[in-house]
Amino acid sequence: MTRLAALDGASIDGSLYHWFITRAQHAPHWFDNLVSFYASYGLGLFALMMVWCWWQARRGRSATAMAMALAVPVAVVLAYVANDIVKSVFDEPRPCQVITSPATIQPCPGVGDWAFPSNHSAIAAAAAAAILMVDRRLGAIAVLAALVMGFSRIWVGAHYPHDVLVGFAVGAAVAVPLMLAARRYGPPLVVRLESGFLRPLLTA
Repeated sequence: MTRLAALDGASIDGSLYHWFITRAQHAPHWFDNLVSFYASYGLGLFALMMVWCWWQARRGRSATAMAMALAVPVAVVLAYVANDIVKSVFDEPRPCQVITSPATIQPCPGVGDWAFPSNHSAIAAAAAAAILMVDRRLGAIAVLAALVMGFSRIWVGAHYPHDVLVGFAVGAAVAVPLMLAARRYGPPLVVRLESGFLRPLLTA
């Protein structure tokens, strides 16, 4: 794939990024540690939410609910793939490689680990959008968790704000139509699968 010329992320919102990492330098250590942990491992929270959606659908005995629940991880995987395709087109160095002062609270990724768009943000947004279409209450928590994920990726110095925003857009753009398709076309497939060896996974 032909790559575009290097994207100068600093000229887009480098000053805002600098504001975030400066605040991080002066924040309490416990807060930085908490944000850093979530930035690295917070996607696991979305995995737990996906399991909860599947479990509730299994107990509810609704083919539509099960189709939607099973579509959530598919949406997440496809969003990651789509985002990685976009990332493969642009060469945007990590902001911590360009704006080197103050130091970030996490080690800066190496050269060639491109920043635009944010994979973490795309995955979180896809999961949040998909879960919201399955369960509004849990979805509201997922949306909040996705926003915090985006914030955390900027706070630790891994991404510019525009990396996060475009990642959010890619994730949602992939997840929403896929979930609509799952709602419309998925139930007959679930009904067929319930008659086979997958029945224990699909119904209580």
